[in-house]
Amino acid sequence: MKKHSRNRLMKVMVLLTMFLSVSCSLDVVVKSPNTIPVLNESGAPTPPDLASVYNQLNGMITQSNWFAFEEHTTDEMMGPTRGTDWDDFGTWRKLHLHTWDASHNQVNDTWNFLNGGLFQTTLIAEATTGKEQMEGKFLRAYFSYLACDLFGVVQHRPATAAVNVIPDVYTRSQACDFIISELQAVIASNLLPSFDGTAATRTVANQEAAEFLLAKTLLNKAVFKQDPNHAAGPFTFDPADMTQVITLCNQIASNPNLAISTSYWDNFTWTNSTTSTENIFVRPKAAGINVQFPIYMGSHYHMVPSGWNGFVTLSDFYNAFDPNDARRNSWLPNYSDSVGYNAGFLIGQIYGPAGGSPGSAGPVGTNKQLVPLTDRSGNPLVFTSDASLYFSTETKGIRTNKYPIHPYTFVTSSGSSSPNDFVFFRFADVRLMKAEAILRGGTDPHGETALGIVNGIIANRGGAYIKGSNIASPATVGPSLTPLASIDLPGLLTERGKELWCEGWRRNDMIRFGVFNNPVMERPTPSDPSRCVFPIPLIALSSNPNLKQNVGY
Repeated sequence: MKKHSRNRLMKVMVLLTMFLSVSCSLDVVVKSPNTIPVLNESGAPTPPDLASVYNQLNGMITQSNWFAFEEHTTDEMMGPTRGTDWDDFGTWRKLHLHTWDASHNQVNDTWNFLNGGLFQTTLIAEATTGKEQMEGKFLRAYFSYLACDLFGVVQHRPATAAVNVIPDVYTRSQACDFIISELQAVIASNLLPSFDGTAATRTVANQEAAEFLLAKTLLNKAVFKQDPNHAAGPFTFDPADMTQVITLCNQIASNPNLAISTSYWDNFTWTNSTTSTENIFVRPKAAGINVQFPIYMGSHYHMVPSGWNGFVTLSDFYNAFDPNDARRNSWLPNYSDSVGYNAGFLIGQIYGPAGGSPGSAGPVGTNKQLVPLTDRSGNPLVFTSDASLYFSTETKGIRTNKYPIHPYTFVTSSGSSSPNDFVFFRFADVRLMKAEAILRGGTDPHGETALGIVNGIIANRGGAYIKGSNIASPATVGPSLTPLASIDLPGLLTERGKELWCEGWRRNDMIRFGVFNNPVMERPTPSDPSRCVFPIPLIALSSNPNLKQNVGY
């Protein structure tokens, strides 16, 4: 019996080695370690419960790994070093400079996370039936999409295989075909619920989420089918694929429960589970997540909340916004008058509620007196537009606030109990995908134009709440945005950046538009085209002979 148990344990360890490369990270902690289910009598893993498979997505809700790959590598965000703060052995600098390699800690951690998700979702997708199986297939397609996008390969080991079987490896092109066929089967089954505007459907796999992911895959098909030796393009987009994208976007838009939200911030505040008319697929607070990191990663130590004073937005990205754009900054009633700053990007003098120690914010309170804050040296806390990747002071750089947290949860739980949903798929992206597909040669039977679609979104994004001269007084509403006179592909990329900043799409967009390797602030020279995919971790290569290192590494 003891010998049998040891053999069983060794098999599990082999499987762990094949699917998960052990991270040697010293500065980034994996929040939710992947687990291997217990074995059944046949020696094959037992399918986990579906809730635990959804919980695999929680690994995306952090400032590092997937989120950092999609944002810090772009023109949108960077992690400057502030003295000794945020040095972290160069982790963040390497992402911004495109100088990572196969030993980078976040490369290891992200590979582990994605392959753990693939392992779990395969058990549901191949060892269950009915609606549960379709949910598993959707989730497997999502993890496969992420792996295909980031690493250019997708590992697969059948659920019924012996535990010591080495996973097969789909090339990027094969993975693209697999994802498309998987999602087509899910959609054709009609077993997933249609989105009905409630948390009951937006927090689980639904028909519109499957259509969204299929449209996203087809939109990127030219990238995924590209010769690996020329990962940065140029890409050739098939008009037939673009027409399929349009058809899927039209199917989603036909759902009467989806529309562009009147207020942009309805999609992200602590009431977004009920106020958003756009959010298609999310992770809810009830699933054990919290959305502290989008504000904590940039907020200063003296603000509410007392944050990590880290990441910043590049000034060129910020300057692309119209000053009246609510997506850039909005002084939200019943929020800003409590914490002292706006939703969106934070620049200039920062305020906080009175009553704290010198220079720091006091307890929150609606319409409380707000006072200008100071930095740790007693100077005015003024966030500037300039920042250095290597030598930044504590006030340099524009900060982000994508998910305004319920003010009073800063008192009760440092913000961790705020009930914001974290958004994966959103209707505004559906509309922008359709506009792009039209510009890339697709045909719309409804006759919409890319310009009309973009201006339809812009019509709801102006009229930002602007703080008055008395900063604690009720905000006034600014003017609407001027409609665009024309739109082309570069212009559409700019509009996607304005709409979807900090939602994990910027890297994917920049690659598809052929500009990912271009110079940006603090990276003055073009990067190598090989940076369009990340390397396979070294330990993964040593454990699975079917894996081959990506070109350029």
